[in-house]
Amino acid sequence: METLTLTAGPDGPTRLDAFLAARAPELTRSAAARLIEEGRVLVNGRPAAKSLKLAGDETVLVSLPEPEPTAAQPQDIPLDVVYEDEDVIVVNKPKGLVVHPAPGHPDGTLVNALLHHCGGSLSGVGGVLRPGIVHRIDRDTSGLIAAAKNDFAHQRLAAQLQDHTLARTYECIVVGNLREDSGTVDAPIGRCPADRKKMAVVPGGRPAVTHWEVIARYPGFTHVRCRLETGRTHQIRVHMAHIGHPILGDTVYGAKKPVPGLQGQCLHAVGLRFLHPRTGRPVELSCPLPEEFQRQLALLRAKGEK
Repeated sequence: METLTLTAGPDGPTRLDAFLAARAPELTRSAAARLIEEGRVLVNGRPAAKSLKLAGDETVLVSLPEPEPTAAQPQDIPLDVVYEDEDVIVVNKPKGLVVHPAPGHPDGTLVNALLHHCGGSLSGVGGVLRPGIVHRIDRDTSGLIAAAKNDFAHQRLAAQLQDHTLARTYECIVVGNLREDSGTVDAPIGRCPADRKKMAVVPGGRPAVTHWEVIARYPGFTHVRCRLETGRTHQIRVHMAHIGHPILGDTVYGAKKPVPGLQGQCLHAVGLRFLHPRTGRPVELSCPLPEEFQRQLALLRAKGEK
C-alpha cells in the first residue's frame, strides 16, 4: 500500500476529488472519487466526501492500492535485432510498437516479442510487465532500444543511464529554422498542469537536458541530431516544442493536423553507445533512418531545389 501526503495550497475552495486529480498525476478524477468513496482518503485524519471544499490548510492522506500486474506472455512478433549476446539484446523498434504492456495495450508489445525471442531469459528487474527493459522510447518513435537478459546486465546498464555512460542519439525533423547550429535545452519536465496526458517544461519538474545540433536546413524545416543527457518521458518532443520548434508530425506537442505519409512524429533513435556490462568494452551501434523519414527528407530537398 503506497501512501501519499498532500497539503492543500492557498488557491481558494477546491473540491477534494478535483484537488487529488490535480496533485496526484497517477489519479484521474474518477479514480480519485472512487478512492474517497472507499475510505482511502483522509482529510486532517478523518474520512471525507468527494464534494468537500478544501479551504487551503488541510493535510490530505491518500492510500493507493497496490497494482495487480499480470505477467506478459511470449508472442511471435518479428524483431529487427541489431545486436545480441548472452547479456544484452538491442533491437531497432518500428513505429507503432508499444514497448511494454499497459492499459489499452495488454499485448502485442516489444516485451511480448522479446519474451518469445529470448525464451524467457530476460532480466526480472523491470517486474513482470517490463522484464529486461532498461530504457524506453515512445510508441510512435522508432529506433534502437536495449534490453537486459539477466539482472547482472540490467543493474549495470541502469547505472550507465544514471552516469550518462549509456549514450542515446536521435535524429528528427523540426518545424522552423533554428538560429544557431547547435545548442542545449536545460529545462525541467513534469506533468502538464492543463493536460495530465502530456508532459511540459514546468517549475519543479525533473531535471532534463537535451543537446542538439543541425544536420541540414530546408525551407521551413531543420534536420536535427539530438543527444540525451537525461531520459524523461517525451523529453526531445517537449524540449524542441519548448524552444519553438516542434517535431514534424508530432500532433501532441506540435500542429494537430497529421502529416500525409507520416505516422506519428519524425523522430528516430539512430545511435546507442554503452560499455558492455560484463566485459567493460565499448559497444557502439547505429541503424538507418526509416523509409518514411528518408522520404520526408527527400521531399524537403526537392522543395529546396525549386
